[in-house]
Amino acid sequence: MGYTIAEKLISSHLVSGEMIKGTEIGLKIDQTLTQDATGTMAYLQFEAMGIERVKTELSVAYIDHNTLQNGFENADDHRFIQTVAKKRGIRFSRPGNGICHQVHLERFGKPGKTLLGSDSHTPTGGGIGMLAMGAGGLDVAVAMGGGTYYITMPEIVKVNLTGKLNSWVAAKDIILKVLEILSVKGGVGKIIEYGGEGVATLSVPERATITNMGAELGATTSVFPSDDVTKSFLKAQGREEDWIELKADDDAVYDAVIDINLSELVPLAAMPHMPDNVKSVDEIGNIKIDQVCIGSCTNSSMLDMLKVAYILKGKKVAPNVSLSIAPGSKQVLTMLAQNCALADMIDAGARILESACGPCIGMGQSPNSKGISLRTFNRNFEGRSGTADAGIYLVSPEVAAVSAVTGVLTNPAKALPDMPEFKLPEHFLINDNMVEIPADADKAGEVEVIYGPNIKSVPLGKPLTDSIATQVMLKVGDNITTDHIMPAGAKILPYRSNVPHLSQFCFKQCDEDFAENCKKMGGGIIVGGQNYGQGSSREHAALVPLYLGIKAVVAKSFARLHKANLINSGIIPLTFKNVENYDRIDKFDKVTLKNVKDAIENDKDIILVNETKGEEYELAGGFSERQKNMLIYGGLLNYTGANK
Repeated sequence: MGYTIAEKLISSHLVSGEMIKGTEIGLKIDQTLTQDATGTMAYLQFEAMGIERVKTELSVAYIDHNTLQNGFENADDHRFIQTVAKKRGIRFSRPGNGICHQVHLERFGKPGKTLLGSDSHTPTGGGIGMLAMGAGGLDVAVAMGGGTYYITMPEIVKVNLTGKLNSWVAAKDIILKVLEILSVKGGVGKIIEYGGEGVATLSVPERATITNMGAELGATTSVFPSDDVTKSFLKAQGREEDWIELKADDDAVYDAVIDINLSELVPLAAMPHMPDNVKSVDEIGNIKIDQVCIGSCTNSSMLDMLKVAYILKGKKVAPNVSLSIAPGSKQVLTMLAQNCALADMIDAGARILESACGPCIGMGQSPNSKGISLRTFNRNFEGRSGTADAGIYLVSPEVAAVSAVTGVLTNPAKALPDMPEFKLPEHFLINDNMVEIPADADKAGEVEVIYGPNIKSVPLGKPLTDSIATQVMLKVGDNITTDHIMPAGAKILPYRSNVPHLSQFCFKQCDEDFAENCKKMGGGIIVGGQNYGQGSSREHAALVPLYLGIKAVVAKSFARLHKANLINSGIIPLTFKNVENYDRIDKFDKVTLKNVKDAIENDKDIILVNETKGEEYELAGGFSERQKNMLIYGGLLNYTGANK
């Protein structure tokens, strides 16, 4: 029996375990990336490990999230990351060089390699045939130190693409269709692998759009073959030597197959407030819009920008619309300026933003109250834009650009003549002058790591006790995101290196008094519904509850990344054996996790006693031996320190 692409990538990097579905495996990591919203904490954790130099083939620190410098905090974090990178052997991508995933795809990603990033959209690298996964900063820090990255061996789902996209139908519509089919939790425990004759019709940037937004499925990652299309892209980037062919064997077996005929797709949109709330643009109708934002790691490539410029050329943005455009990298921005496409955007009335994440993480460009905003981004969670009552629709750049001109949601296939052929350049502009090379190992001792006053110590978990007697501090429903737990946005992101200050914002959207109650009552447990912790890889959604005294989360089910981050932090993630018991628990119920240390250590039933109601509920852990030890020691940092 042959191997899938994903199985080939896993088998060539397997350090421990066997490729048996549902069991834990350990993987060697070739490359890592961080961004500044999660990177500061990752490097604080790396420093705490006491390792002199990174041991990966390549590690890159990007500055692309916290670029709005309203105060000293972000600038201090950037200086800290820059000095750590120089000392520890990490390349430093300066602010203005671009969004981590776009730049990494252009300049550093290699087919056949593993990539671990402290950002949930790291699977973008799957667009060129990498096994690219998002993780918490601590997992990335361990990987930089040469440590193994552990996942549960996933199922492999093939998305079989046939046909060819029609005029003005985009790669964004493909991934929106997959989300419509599978939902935001349908990819949990799975790798999504793309194949079929339709793959050859998609450029690398289009493939990267699809793998990027595969994070919204909850998937471990997504991957495309590395073929002649990949080779042409790398050649145009001056990196042809990085190419290898990578394809599934003819007799590879998949756990499931989804067929999508590209010729049948139409322009789609994800409606508020979830990426899988998908309808066709025609079904939604010509609703009036207030804002259009084009960019993000999902849709900011040269190809996307050329299509946007073509649509806007000679036109004017509608009076009722604010249009902002953020090219994804310095490379894209410079080439747009050189070929006059940037002038076409500006002339139409677009506001050009720096090459950074910006509005996608609530860093500026919040819509007006009750505003309707079309965005080419990957997430439309409630409040993520910075405006609590805004309606955010996720669309392709083509839909976004034509709608900015008409002032209403518009199907470009009906509003424009057939799309001309857009080709990527045969040669991209290569200028890596905004990537700083680290000091040589023999000079690293001369580099001082500079800490600003906003940078605080990493909170550490406590070793597990025999039983935990506490109370329920919060009860939430299904699909709670990391944005609910630990919001982003311009007011909050500058404090990502200051957990004590950050704690006051924890769960603010769900319970105004959560942080204060935790401080008064000494913390407790959280009760959650299905897919608890979906969304970003931000480990602050675990570190901040840890700081507030949260000892366990009991949910119907967990998102993969967040569950791993909880364990890394020493917070116990548990699931109901009988999900109906979720309805039996209320906020502030007194509860006890009986003999929990012994139960975890010896794979016994875990019992939650509801002292308030006089009831007992069976819970499941399902931890590997490594995870058990981490929980017993109080988290990965404690465990690593004790087992040096």
